[in-house]
Amino acid sequence: MSKHILVVGSGSIGKRHARNLHALGCRISSIDPRNDRLAELAAETPVEGQFATVEDALRAGTAYDGAVIGSPPSVHVAQTIVCLQARMPVLLEKPVAPTLEAATRLTDAARATAVPVLLGYTWRWWPPLRRVRELLGAQAIGPLRHVQFHMSAHLADWHPWERYQDFFMASRALGGGALLDESHWIDLALWLFGLPAALSARVEKLSDLAIDSDDNVDMLMVYPDNLRINVHLDIYGRPHEKFIRFVGEGGTLLWSADPNRVSVGHESIGWTSVEDFTCERNDMFVAVVEEFLDVLGGAPVTTCTLEDGLRVLKVIEAARAASAEGRTVTLDA
Repeated sequence: MSKHILVVGSGSIGKRHARNLHALGCRISSIDPRNDRLAELAAETPVEGQFATVEDALRAGTAYDGAVIGSPPSVHVAQTIVCLQARMPVLLEKPVAPTLEAATRLTDAARATAVPVLLGYTWRWWPPLRRVRELLGAQAIGPLRHVQFHMSAHLADWHPWERYQDFFMASRALGGGALLDESHWIDLALWLFGLPAALSARVEKLSDLAIDSDDNVDMLMVYPDNLRINVHLDIYGRPHEKFIRFVGEGGTLLWSADPNRVSVGHESIGWTSVEDFTCERNDMFVAVVEEFLDVLGGAPVTTCTLEDGLRVLKVIEAARAASAEGRTVTLDA
């Protein structure tokens, strides 16, 4: 029998996961405190039940095979714990929580219930970045010295169907802001290189956007063996731009989102090799839910765990402290 998945949060990411899960043969019930959001999801994906809260869905007496948490980060922990206590494996959208303390409470609950949680830092499933990881593992450009992570995308363009001021990203209380929401890029740095030894950062509100969350992050992460990583995140830039540049003793490796490409160069001019990819953005979301369905079938969580999310929040809290106090923060491995 097909899996019955409870999709918690009927905004953009909830609708995407519902579409993809339905296309993979799953049955869907949805949760959102807003009736208009529930109606929007039901208009594009067949649903069996609609509820305001997770507790309402559980009181209905329906058996669910798993839950997807796609709500604002401020409610991730409470909603996920309810699902775990109901013995439902969870696909949790990033970040785990707004704070490390809250995320630790969730990790303790997951260990106590022994119910699996797959974390949705989706770029880990992106084929070009998996290729980058292979090339770095093969020392394609020799010992690394500098890496630049760059993400710039104007918030008003993210959800053109709604006012950006109404999007949770505009609200610090709901867990919005560049540092938390775009922690994808911090996660990728940790996925590729592990925790830094130390970091400094500026986490700021610089633009004229009508938001109370941060819109600009600049971070310097210091690693052993003379590796330095810069992370720049902003939610006011146009045109949108995402890339990662790796500079080693033997050359440069560049991943760009547009064009969807991995390039390697060893000479002073031009690229030695260029690989273009035809994968589309939704492919990585499909790959995430495919792994989640494997987890529901008894497979272990492999690509991204709650512990991975805790490490991201450890860096986020270090960045907040470094910015607030104007100092370099040392991290323990």
